[in-house]
Amino acid sequence: MYRFHQTKVDTHLFMQLQDLTTVLAKNEQLQFESSFGSFIDLTENKVTAARFWDRLPAETQEAGAKSDVILRTLGTLQQTDVKTVQQFKENIQDSQLPKFGIQLLTLLEDIRLEDAIRKQRPGTKQNFTYRQNYFHHYFTTQLQANITRSYATDEIFCMIYLQLFANTPDPDFPRAGEEQLEMLERLKPDLYSVFETKHTRDNTALVENIVQKMQGAGYTDSIHEYFILPIGHVESYEKNTLYDELTRTDPLVNDDEQEETNEENEYFDETFSTWHRENKNDDRKQNFLQFELEQGTKTSMLGGGARETEDGDQAMAAIQGTSGQSQQNDYSDQETLTKEENTSEEGSDSSFGKENQHAQMFTEYAEIPTEEDELQYRQLAEEINPFKIKLAKTIQLTLEHKQNAPRTNLLFGRLSKKLLPIFLDDSPRVFYKKEQESKEFDAVFTLLIDCSASMENKMEETKRGVALFHEVLKELRIPHEIIGFWEDANNVTNTYQPNYLQYIQTLEDSLYQEHGAKIMQLEAQEDNRDGFSIRHVTRKLITRNEKNKFLLIFSDGQPAAAGYDQNGIVDTYQAVAEARKHQIDVIGMFLANGHVEENDDNLMQNIYGKERIMVPDVTALPEHFAPLLKRLLLKVI
Repeated sequence: MYRFHQTKVDTHLFMQLQDLTTVLAKNEQLQFESSFGSFIDLTENKVTAARFWDRLPAETQEAGAKSDVILRTLGTLQQTDVKTVQQFKENIQDSQLPKFGIQLLTLLEDIRLEDAIRKQRPGTKQNFTYRQNYFHHYFTTQLQANITRSYATDEIFCMIYLQLFANTPDPDFPRAGEEQLEMLERLKPDLYSVFETKHTRDNTALVENIVQKMQGAGYTDSIHEYFILPIGHVESYEKNTLYDELTRTDPLVNDDEQEETNEENEYFDETFSTWHRENKNDDRKQNFLQFELEQGTKTSMLGGGARETEDGDQAMAAIQGTSGQSQQNDYSDQETLTKEENTSEEGSDSSFGKENQHAQMFTEYAEIPTEEDELQYRQLAEEINPFKIKLAKTIQLTLEHKQNAPRTNLLFGRLSKKLLPIFLDDSPRVFYKKEQESKEFDAVFTLLIDCSASMENKMEETKRGVALFHEVLKELRIPHEIIGFWEDANNVTNTYQPNYLQYIQTLEDSLYQEHGAKIMQLEAQEDNRDGFSIRHVTRKLITRNEKNKFLLIFSDGQPAAAGYDQNGIVDTYQAVAEARKHQIDVIGMFLANGHVEENDDNLMQNIYGKERIMVPDVTALPEHFAPLLKRLLLKVI
């Protein structure tokens, strides 16, 4: 079973950063993540912002994370020389200060890139100002801590940063050690040239010179790691820049040549051209073949010339375009050789989110209730009966009132007794209509219950709320379904994540079969992959014809499953947003054990927004659930 510490994730900011990454990098494949340090990694298709921004106030957090994304997509991606960084990383490992050297190169390279981006995109200045203000405060604090702990190399690094971004030409460091102050003086000529660098190689030369001086003075490597190398898997790239790496053309997969025997082969030295915009001829509507060659065998056939078109080409093309019955083998019944996405109920495809690419969905149906289940459910029904009667009566009275209440102030219909508007208004409305509307509710409900292991001590009380849901909607003859969901953590592998939807009540038999006792079969299982389950249920709701569609989710906290720790909240938020785009009302209900923590409320807000109900004590679930049902049912009437 997978359980993770609850991480505060601002889903709205996360989506902004994801959009910013895609737009600035001009690559839809790149995904945004929060990680230790900021870097761009094309092998894993991701851009990261440092996780420490999450602990800061909202304005600084947003500006800092955006500045990381901007530096990596507009700076590192396009302007950092990868070959130079590769050589530097290899060389610095032989020194006594590899960690210090990498951090210093990242700092100096970010300074160079930030200056270029500010000029290119003036709108980024505010984000970089927040970044500099925070780092100035941070390294001031770190400097004092490193002085106290006698971390000499870390002390030097902090002073270098404060020297580069000082408001005065010669900032004072009163508590710094004499040796560190003397070393800083020796490094100042190098530091003063930082803002004049034009290329990555200029910064690597500066760093190598600084490292050499510090090695000569006997300094050892730094303890802390404030920055990391801005390029992930830097050793795996072949081009000079990451942008070139994105747009490179790979060679053929194979590199073999076909052996030719001219005596045995008859060939003609005639060439055919493929389409290209450079040889496009608008005067003649030519037919050319267009393709991209990725794999093949090299032969001795020559090319390079293009045959001129003739008057009969278009006529022949029309003749060749006709179809007829083939006399050869019929392959229409054979399976296609191309790869197809698995869109079956048991499979997963891209529409279920990248976090769920290895998740597989399986469906289970509750068994026929036992006598013990029937007895327990009857007792449960008696307990929630007062809530059911009160709620059903309120809805019925409201419905009767609406049916009997006439529609007034109409331009045609029955003549009203209030005729004064005829003399006062230019366009009097003195008619009314009294119509009998249908007593059927044009609505459908789905209730999803989190069956993760953390629901173990809440499931019995949860069943009371589920029973109230079922009994009220059955009384009002509204189609509804009840589904438990979980992930089987015991059988999870790196490429296989089995998930289950357990149908307690289906839409098809919710009004015609008395199987409420199946609710007693709900049990706590393993993990919960909320976004994946919500997407599956949404697919089915979309196909329903009812005007009003409601999806209610009972949960007790953060989604937690294999590989679902950080982005589980974001993935669930995206699943909820997609459902709402299809006019499905999605409401999350949080079930607590006595009181609601602030982190829990923030978590539910990040996923469900305003449409959330926080239940402090699961024993009071019917008291909180009844008003929600009432509000939703009155919306339908």
